[in-house]
Amino acid sequence: MASQGLRPHMHATARVTAPAAPKLGPVSSRLLPSLLVLGVAYTVGSYVRNQLSREAGAMDRIFSQQNTAEVEAARKKALQVEVNGDPRNNLLNFLGWS
Repeated sequence: MASQGLRPHMHATARVTAPAAPKLGPVSSRLLPSLLVLGVAYTVGSYVRNQLSREAGAMDRIFSQQNTAEVEAARKKALQVEVNGDPRNNLLNFLGWS
């Protein structure tokens, strides 16, 4: 039996292990995860903003076809815009702001 735990037919280079991953310094070990989280958050935020913009454009095209003078007059009459104010300008309608 070999003293190194090798079988007689194994070559000496078979016991060489892969080098260990380099150790990060204290600054890198704190900075790298933070940068990774910020990068992922930025990517997800950009994707969501892009999708919302695309959907808003599609909805604007749909509603622009319906915004005729007759439709606006019926809307103002039904919502009593002169009495209650226009709900499009309401502070709670911040999703409709552009």
